[in-house]
Amino acid sequence: MGRLFKYLIYLVVLAAVGLVAYTYVGPWFGADFSAPSTEVRKPVVLNAD
Repeated sequence: MGRLFKYLIYLVVLAAVGLVAYTYVGPWFGADFSAPSTEVRKPVVLNAD
């Protein structure tokens, strides 16, 4: 049972390292992580009585 938890922890650490590596290497392979930069304007109606 202890071995199972040890391998599970190794798998979680490896997945975290892979995710961090993907965020740094991803833009070289065409992945774009930037937020959309468009201006959004919506009218606001105030109910002032």
